[in-house]
Amino acid sequence: MNKVITSLLLTSMLLGAGVAHAQAKVGYVNTQRILVDAPQAAKAKQKIEKEFERRSQEMQRLAKQLQGMQEAMEKNAVTMSEAQRRTKEREFTDLSRDFQRRQREYQEDLNLRQNEEMAAIFERLTKAINYVADTEKFDLVVQEAVYASPRIDITDRVIKALSDAPAAPGK
Repeated sequence: MNKVITSLLLTSMLLGAGVAHAQAKVGYVNTQRILVDAPQAAKAKQKIEKEFERRSQEMQRLAKQLQGMQEAMEKNAVTMSEAQRRTKEREFTDLSRDFQRRQREYQEDLNLRQNEEMAAIFERLTKAINYVADTEKFDLVVQEAVYASPRIDITDRVIKALSDAPAAPGK
C-alpha cells in the first residue's frame, strides 16, 4: 500500500513539474540575422570601411605595382642584361616582401577593429535581449539552437529594442 501511495505521489509531483515546465516562456534569438539586419552592424561595417579605406587603396596600388613589375620583367627578360635582370628581381622581391608585410599588418589591424566593434555590438545585443526578456517575462532565451520554431523567435523584437536603445557613449 505504501508503494502505491508513494508511486501516486511521485507521479503527481512529476505531472506538476510537467505543468510548470509547460508554462515556461521560452524565446529564441537568431544572432546571425541580427548581425546582418541590425543598423548597428551596418554602421560598424561602414565605420571600419571608412577607417581602412586609405590603407586598402594603398594595398591595391602596391599590388598593381607588383603586377606591373612582374609583367615588365617577363616582357623585357630577353633584352635585359644579367645584371639588370638581377637588379629588377631584387627590387621585385623587396617590394613583394614589403607588400606581404603590409598586407599582414593590414589584416591584423582590420581583424582587431572588427573584433572591437563586434564586442560593442554584442554588449548592446545582450542588453537588448535582457530588456525584451524582462519586459515580456521570458523564463529562458537561447541564442544557439539546432531548431527553433518561428513561434518562439523574438529576433525582430530584439532588433527593435536594439534600434530603440541609445548608443553607448563614444560609439
